[in-house]
Amino acid sequence: MKKDGAMELVCEAPAKINLYLAIKGKRADGFHDLETRMLKITLADRLRLAGRDSGITVACPGSELATGEGNLVHRAAQRFFAALGRGGGVHIVLEKKIPVAAGLGGGSSDAAAVLRGLNIIHGFPFSSGQLAELARPLGADVPFFVHDCTAAWATGIGDEIQAEDIPFLGWIVLVNPGFAVSTKWVYENFTLTTGGNPNDACAGPGNLPLYNDLEAVTIGKYPELGRIKDELLAAGAHGALMSGSGPTVFGLFESEAQARKSVARFAQRFGRNVFLARPLSTQEKL
Repeated sequence: MKKDGAMELVCEAPAKINLYLAIKGKRADGFHDLETRMLKITLADRLRLAGRDSGITVACPGSELATGEGNLVHRAAQRFFAALGRGGGVHIVLEKKIPVAAGLGGGSSDAAAVLRGLNIIHGFPFSSGQLAELARPLGADVPFFVHDCTAAWATGIGDEIQAEDIPFLGWIVLVNPGFAVSTKWVYENFTLTTGGNPNDACAGPGNLPLYNDLEAVTIGKYPELGRIKDELLAAGAHGALMSGSGPTVFGLFESEAQARKSVARFAQRFGRNVFLARPLSTQEKL
């Protein structure tokens, strides 16, 4: 869409959940090698991109997020224009719905949406592979969100992506306890002897394992998360797990009625930090 001669674009930035996350080892650069299965879901932020001749500005109405280089969407735009090499700018309005520092990949998804959106505005100067390379320095999850898939098996630090089809068309209840957890802190406090045995994982969608090594760290400090898992299972979820480094816990439901009843129950305690979502694959692409 063009407004006053400038191209404008509205982008959705979906959250993700980790159905499986196993830490395989620590690398010399301080990062961890891992294996993870990620699923994009319908809970999403919204970004409005307005092209301009120069400069990058960011607005986050209703949020306390930084609007300068401290915001990942600003850095994503910087990387895009540096690679483009012919000038240009953008004004970004970020409308947050995904909780911050929640294990749902919101910041990474926002950055990926900026890369994809700017690529559209500027006539697709970069291939999907080139966008993924631009995404890598921005964060381990950003290449997954740049990739045009709804689910993937990821290795390396989470940036080596293999698209997958996940046979789950049900409902996802997400419960965020209302506090943030630092991903850096969780990984710093994880040791390879901390986690459980992936072979003991419970069955998830299509009998795929439902497992997260990082639960031992985060739930160890915040035992309430373990109680939320138990409550989700008692409410009818056929699987429940902490997503990423937490603290958001999700339950997978086949029954919409049970899922909605669970949302209502948790909302009495956690208010707007409880969400009902579905796999992004169930949503028609626009």
